[in-house]
Amino acid sequence: HSDPMSMHPRLSVPAWRPAARRGFALLLAGLALLASGPAQAELTIRFAHVVAEDTPKGLAVKRFAQLVAERAPGRIRVVIYPSAQIYGDNDEIEALQVGAVEMLAPSLSKFGRVGVPEFDLFDLPFLFDNLAEVQRLTQGPLGQRLLAGLGRQQLVGLGYLDNGFKHMSANRPLLEPIDFQGLRMRVQGSRVIAAQMRALGAIPVALPFSQTFDALQRQIVQGTENPLSNFWTQRMDRVQSDLSLTQHAYLGYAVITSQRFWRSLTNSDRALLAQALRDALAYGNQIADQQNDKALSALRRAGTTQVHTLSPAQRTKLRAAVQPVYEQLGQRIERTWLNDVQQVLGR
Repeated sequence: HSDPMSMHPRLSVPAWRPAARRGFALLLAGLALLASGPAQAELTIRFAHVVAEDTPKGLAVKRFAQLVAERAPGRIRVVIYPSAQIYGDNDEIEALQVGAVEMLAPSLSKFGRVGVPEFDLFDLPFLFDNLAEVQRLTQGPLGQRLLAGLGRQQLVGLGYLDNGFKHMSANRPLLEPIDFQGLRMRVQGSRVIAAQMRALGAIPVALPFSQTFDALQRQIVQGTENPLSNFWTQRMDRVQSDLSLTQHAYLGYAVITSQRFWRSLTNSDRALLAQALRDALAYGNQIADQQNDKALSALRRAGTTQVHTLSPAQRTKLRAAVQPVYEQLGQRIERTWLNDVQQVLGR
C-alpha cells in the first residue's frame, strides 16, 4: 500500500460500502425485531450498541431511554440492543442507513471508514491529557463542525459521549516501545490506531469489539487497548495477564441517527429527543471517570491481572515513538483540522 496509514493488507477490516442485497437483509432483520416485540408505542426507536450495559455508554443509553419514557409516556419508546446483540462494529452503520435501527453510538474511530476522515483526529496518541481537554474540543465550535460533517454520509450527529482513556494490555508489561515488538494487537478499524501500533513495533489486527475476548483467548491476537471499563466488563483480565496504565489515547462515541429518520419526526418530537439525549449524555460524561475508577478497583481486587504504572521516562519514550503518526494523518486530511485542534488545546 502506498498510503502509509493504510491498514495491514492481510489483517484489515474492509472499508464500509453500501451493498443493496446485504442492506435489504439488514432491513428485514430490523423489521422482524419490531414485529416480534411487545405492543408498540406510537414511535419505537431501536438503539443498538456494542458494549455492555454497565459501561458509561450503556448507562447513558439506558438513561436516555428512561428520560424519553418519562417525557413521552406510552407515545415514544426506546428499545436498547446492547453488546452487539443485533449489529456489530462491521454492520451497524449500514443497518442505520437502511432503516434497520434508528440510533447508534459508534466510536469516533468508525467515521473515518465511512468517509469523514477528520474524525481520525480523536485517535491520535497522546493528543489529550485529560477529559477536560476532550470536552473543550467536543463541546465547542470545532466539535460541532465535526458532527456537521456527518451530513455528507446522510447521518445526523446528535452529541458526544466519553469513555475515557485507553490503556495497553497483553501477556507481558507494555511499558516501552521494545515491549511491543512483534505483538499482534487488536485494534479498531482505524488507520491512525493501526499506524500507532506499527510505530511501536506491533502488528495491528482489526477485529470487531465483540470478537476481541475470543481472539485473545485463542491467541489470534496477543494484546489490545481499552478503557478500563471495557476491559473489566468484558472480563479481559481472564485472558490478559498484564495491564499497563498508558493512558495513551482517548475513546469516545458520537450518538447518531439517519437524516431520513430525523427529518420524519415532528419538530416537537425532535426537540424532546434532543433534550433527553443532552441530559443523558451529560450524565454519561459525568460518570465516565467514575466507571473507569470502579473498574480499576475491581481489577486490583480480583488479582487476575497485574497492573503496571509507567514512569515519566517510559511515557516520554512511548510518546516519542508515535510522533510519526501525526505527520501521516496530516497527509490524509486538511492540515487546518490538526492546527485548529491544537489551537483549542493551547498547544
